[in-house]
Amino acid sequence: MRLADLPIAAFFDDYDDEVTALVSIGVALILAGLVDRAFVRAGRAARAMAGERGTAAMSPVTATRLRFVRRLTVATILLIGALAALAQFGTLNRLATSLLASSALAAAVIGFAARQVLANAVAGVMLAITQPLRIGDHVEFEGESGTVEDVRLNYTYLRSPAGGRVVIPNERLAAGVLHNDTIVSPLGEVGVCVWLAPDADADRALAVLAALEDVTEAVVADVTADGVRIDVAGEPVPSERRAARQAALRAEALRALRAHGLLPGAGNGAPAA
Repeated sequence: MRLADLPIAAFFDDYDDEVTALVSIGVALILAGLVDRAFVRAGRAARAMAGERGTAAMSPVTATRLRFVRRLTVATILLIGALAALAQFGTLNRLATSLLASSALAAAVIGFAARQVLANAVAGVMLAITQPLRIGDHVEFEGESGTVEDVRLNYTYLRSPAGGRVVIPNERLAAGVLHNDTIVSPLGEVGVCVWLAPDADADRALAVLAALEDVTEAVVADVTADGVRIDVAGEPVPSERRAARQAALRAEALRALRAHGLLPGAGNGAPAA
């Protein structure tokens, strides 16, 4: 019996394109897995080496870029594998040729449908290169605050002080106003404000607030018909403790002002804090 007459050979002759497509996808999956593991091992080796030297495990800049490049490389390998699989089918090739004949319309439709995804991906690349935020930074964006947990191709994940997750599209993050308290230093500024009645003794209030523990400055920030706003600044603290320290400082300021009779009763029309 000739080799070509075997059932297995006949099967491959009949389904050559399908088998090649499956092999292409399988190779892409295996290669993507190997590359992903290589990146993970490289990160672990860098942390272990840094631990032996007694230095920081990995800088936020390096950690952010390494994680982003890892995901981008894996996504590129999988995309190439999918394209190689699709290229095995002549029917799809003819379909692609017919679509390219009306390329202007196809490009417009595909571009409009994928605009958000592509914009987020491009913004993710820009964030990874310019790094206005890094993994581990404490940031505030559009009323949300938290510690940067992950920067992915399309979304950035923040961990709130309460342990929740805030997911922000990279396009909005790249185009909006981002407050990063730890871009230069791991310590975050602590600041709160309190309000006094218009006729309150502001000088005495400043002296009382400036005498509080860990307070570095107390200044009159605003004067309105409803009251006087005093801004109180405290010693910087690690970013993860910033929210708790601000809440404690606000409570301390209110207690001190009440103890000295500087906070009026309810119904004065001015905010309490």
